[in-house]
Amino acid sequence: MSFNSIRWCHLSLILLTALLLFCCSLRLCSAVDELGGTDDIFTVSSFSYPQTTIRPFDLRYIRVDIPPWFSAVSIALNSDVDLDVARVDRVPKSTLPIICFRDGSPPLPDALNTSLKDSAASGINGLDVEQCFPMEKNITMKLTNEQISPGAWYIGLFNGIGPTRTQSKMIIRGSAYSFSANISVDACTNSMMRGEFCNSTVYPLSCTASDVYNSKTTMKQPMMENAMTCESNFATFCVQEGVPNFYSLDIANVAEELTIMAANVRFNVTPSNNASGANDVNLMCYARHGAIPSETLHDYSSDLNKAPLDGNVKVCYAIKSQVLQCPLGKAGSNCTMSSYTLQTVLRRGPTPFESYYLPVGEGASSANFPLEPLSKNSSNGGETDDIWTYFTLDIPPGAAGRNIHIRLSSDVKINYEVYARFGGLPSLDSWDYYYANKTRKSDQSMFFMLYDSSDDNIDFYIIYAREGTWGLGLRHLNTNSDSLKRQTIMSISLEGCPKQCSSHGDCKYSFDASGLTSYSFCSCDRNHGGFDCSIEVVSHKGHIVQSIFLIGSNAAAILPAFWALRQKAFAEWVLFTSSGISSALYHACDVGTWCALNFNVLQFMDFWLSFMAVISTFVYLSTIDEVYKRAIHTAVAILTALMAATKATRSSNIVLVIVIGALGLLIGCLQTIKQWFYNLVKTLLRRFRWFFLLAGFIALSMAALSWTLETSENYWIWHSFWHITIYTSSFFFLCSKANIVDDAENQLPSSGNYALTRQDSLPRDNN
Repeated sequence: MSFNSIRWCHLSLILLTALLLFCCSLRLCSAVDELGGTDDIFTVSSFSYPQTTIRPFDLRYIRVDIPPWFSAVSIALNSDVDLDVARVDRVPKSTLPIICFRDGSPPLPDALNTSLKDSAASGINGLDVEQCFPMEKNITMKLTNEQISPGAWYIGLFNGIGPTRTQSKMIIRGSAYSFSANISVDACTNSMMRGEFCNSTVYPLSCTASDVYNSKTTMKQPMMENAMTCESNFATFCVQEGVPNFYSLDIANVAEELTIMAANVRFNVTPSNNASGANDVNLMCYARHGAIPSETLHDYSSDLNKAPLDGNVKVCYAIKSQVLQCPLGKAGSNCTMSSYTLQTVLRRGPTPFESYYLPVGEGASSANFPLEPLSKNSSNGGETDDIWTYFTLDIPPGAAGRNIHIRLSSDVKINYEVYARFGGLPSLDSWDYYYANKTRKSDQSMFFMLYDSSDDNIDFYIIYAREGTWGLGLRHLNTNSDSLKRQTIMSISLEGCPKQCSSHGDCKYSFDASGLTSYSFCSCDRNHGGFDCSIEVVSHKGHIVQSIFLIGSNAAAILPAFWALRQKAFAEWVLFTSSGISSALYHACDVGTWCALNFNVLQFMDFWLSFMAVISTFVYLSTIDEVYKRAIHTAVAILTALMAATKATRSSNIVLVIVIGALGLLIGCLQTIKQWFYNLVKTLLRRFRWFFLLAGFIALSMAALSWTLETSENYWIWHSFWHITIYTSSFFFLCSKANIVDDAENQLPSSGNYALTRQDSLPRDNN
């Protein structure tokens, strides 16, 4: 009998309630080819999301909860996006519709630097990292428990990404798209079965306390008192080459070390080749947290590097595992480091999940707590290096759209390095995010934002932290007696928008489509963008130039106002003057210069008076009687007020305004045709100055063109051009109306008693 011990990777510091699956195979770890029956699978949940429209720069999140015993997740998504994935590089990312997947928290694709060429249906391969793909017309996929892990994972649909996504815009132009989705989660009826078709048996390992631990390293007594041995109920497993066996192990609380061994490795029969023994077995083992491992998807692996077997001989072995845990309040390889559980203290206010964390029993009166009284209890067997102090905290379910804010401040140089890890305590070799100094830190990304990195202050955020248990580790840099006299203050909190949107925007909150997760986001001002409004989209100089153009271009309203006053068309004079002033005030408020009234009031007045000015110009040109003009003005005032109050910025309103104005002019022409049909051409030629009329239509077409060319990026220049051309066209139209003296006024009266002058004199008194 031979004994082969497989001890791999020291799965150290595994955290609370972890489900570890591993397999052992003579050659490789793969699914069994036989398909399970339909009775082995049942539907755990099924969701149907109705037709939903995503406007430019908008987004939607969908949360999917997957139980540990699931077999597959089926996704069928339909949209009206017509996009050629092969030519997606030619589409600006600010207008590109994409779909993203992320495990544990909502995705944020704005920081992605990867290419978006692959299709979502073929590109998914595990969700350990965020993955994004171009949106397609039809997306159908099936994700099995060999690809993804159980828990909460998120689908994000975006219509444009980049810094300008969160920038406030005067007007939003672009293509919207709609989608509908059906998502179902299937599971195995037998909890011991796994795989897409529930045809792979998973043998659970049951654990008992143990006083004996087979370790090649020296362990301290506190750790040995918490050693556990885990074995299967089956004493021996016999397998053929290429056929895997699957095992599962539940780990509760913090485990410092996990060792998996294959013992009593032997043949079930004596091989024909007497020279070959059990020591020649190539026994491969793969381990993965939360999902079935395979040769390509695993977290850890071990290979004895022996020659493969020949023939149909089976290899038998016994599987064992041992778990080491430190006593409460201790951690580290020798259980000499201090470990503290942080309790959640909710903040007062209407915002959900806003809280801060304090060590249990510390009783601090604020969100800050001193580090030195806590870190002095850590040691490393008399050594002065590699000493840690650990903290664990929980992110509650539904709070994955919040951010962990970590701050350290000291009166002298900070004596700690900060490491963070989800699902376990961090180490120098295993961490998700860390900050050591200005040169050694995690790469700045959308999920790690560092705001202050001075010698005496550390301030960073973990964005959209996954819900569950997080471990924080503080590595001591100097442990002499003087270092313990320093005063280092730490605070850990769960917040909404990072750094309050950098003081350049407002923090807002929303929920995913299921209503189970709340997430925060910034709505930035006109000059800034990015997730935290820290990116300057428009410089200060550019802001001044845009403000001058948008406000000063309304001076073009002087032209039609002056001509209307000269022609004594006082109603039109008041209208054009008011329109120019209200537009200038609205844009002054919109760019952040000065708000004379409420923003919504100014916006309504700007659009309403602009609509009225365009239509009144056409009505002024008509030859309809004043009685009918007053009636048309009243009806138009009501209609344009409704248009300005409901989706005033849509392009169809401009077309509708021009159509209404042209209709008023046409009515006047029809009246003229009815009265003077026999002299239509002569009448039209007499009533209009055709040069000005043609110039007016040219200016009006240029205004319509500038409206269609407006985008969120070039709005300031094209909308300024709109101000100039629309007021100039009104000026030309007003000038095109000729002053016609009616022939009846030039005719002499028919009475023969007509006199050029008539004077009635009173008799004079003779004095």
